[in-house]
Amino acid sequence: MNDSPLSVVGRRVRSLRSARRGPARYSAFDLVRRGALGKDWPRSFTQPDLKSSYDAVIIGAGVHGLATAYYLAANHGMTNVAVLDKAYIGGGGSGRNTAIVRSNYLTPEGVRFYDRSVKLYENLAVDLNYNVMFSQRGHLTLAHNDSSLRTMRWRAEVNKLQGIDSEVIGPDHISKLVPYLDVSPEARYPVLGALYHPPGGTIRHDAVNWGYARAAEHMGVHIHQYTEVTAIHVEADRVTGVSTNRGDISAPVVVNCTAGWASTVCDLAGVRLPLITHPLQAAVTEPVKMFLHAVVVSGSLHVYVSQTDRGELVFGASVDPYPSYSMRGSLEFTEELAGHVLELMPSIAKLRVLRQWAGLCDMTPDYSPIMGVTPVDGFLLDVGWGTYGYKAGPVAGEAMAELVATGKTPEIISSFDLARFAEGRLVGEKGAAAVGH
Repeated sequence: MNDSPLSVVGRRVRSLRSARRGPARYSAFDLVRRGALGKDWPRSFTQPDLKSSYDAVIIGAGVHGLATAYYLAANHGMTNVAVLDKAYIGGGGSGRNTAIVRSNYLTPEGVRFYDRSVKLYENLAVDLNYNVMFSQRGHLTLAHNDSSLRTMRWRAEVNKLQGIDSEVIGPDHISKLVPYLDVSPEARYPVLGALYHPPGGTIRHDAVNWGYARAAEHMGVHIHQYTEVTAIHVEADRVTGVSTNRGDISAPVVVNCTAGWASTVCDLAGVRLPLITHPLQAAVTEPVKMFLHAVVVSGSLHVYVSQTDRGELVFGASVDPYPSYSMRGSLEFTEELAGHVLELMPSIAKLRVLRQWAGLCDMTPDYSPIMGVTPVDGFLLDVGWGTYGYKAGPVAGEAMAELVATGKTPEIISSFDLARFAEGRLVGEKGAAAVGH
């Protein structure tokens, strides 16, 4: 039986509507049936064949690479894109961070940039049709001396001028927000005040990775896991493609969205970066009843702590003081971290640490990222994120997608170009990023 023209059009319309809606949605009955039977679940990600040519190749399947691919497809209709990773989705820094999100930075450029990221995070679950578990519980940066308090007031004024909800509060207000925090004058490091940032909070990092990957793949992007880039081809100062352990790919645009290995990937294209790679360690305790309803950071003690929805306390500190590519935890880190945390909250002394881990951080001289073009035409950078790359995933992806699609650098990332180091236009964020969170 032949289809009528109307039925063909109707089928196409339904197909287009389905594409716009994104990945498949399941009813409560479908979830119960599939969960009870334990079968018939469709694969979350496919394993596409590696094509010999793409319009763009993105190196790194973390939040930055996946977000760039997603916004290329969603905002610019560019779907002939390959995301390559030598391991698995979110297997690098995007799966090894403590998932803190905020925008209370020190420079106007940084504040505007990270605020856009927070705004994108706020709507991400709806945009991706995936629960990313964003909890805007508030972010406190403690001040233990007059110098730190002055810096907090400086940051608060910069934030307010950019329209960011941020203010300096005193010990009484801090005690109401975090009752278990020791704000007494007898504390070894008395708390004089804090920069309070209500929009800050935590997000489920693996959910963000999977949500971006699923949505991008649904629109036609190819995500190739366990595909290592072994060479970047450059002819007459222009990128022409890459070689991988699965074959060669030709592409007019290659985007480096790696963390930890940013400089080694750039070496393949003959581009040098002012980066030093340091490990960043973190740890998590056994789960307990929810009691910590804000993210607490102390720059003086080099520690930060938050509580997950499961009740675990997540601790972190500043990067290790030596450059390394090691991702092993150390006993020295745990001992020092535990001591500083107990100086803030003595009542949690009996909590047991369950595990610890480390990730790699590419640190720039001014603690700001490197984004945009390079001397090699078509080879683009989204690297150098130090300890704060996850916060910037959505806005970095949005901006890099615009750069790839239009060939023009968006204003929001223009200050973060590679040329600023040679021209002396540093964007100093150490005052807001030295601890990392």
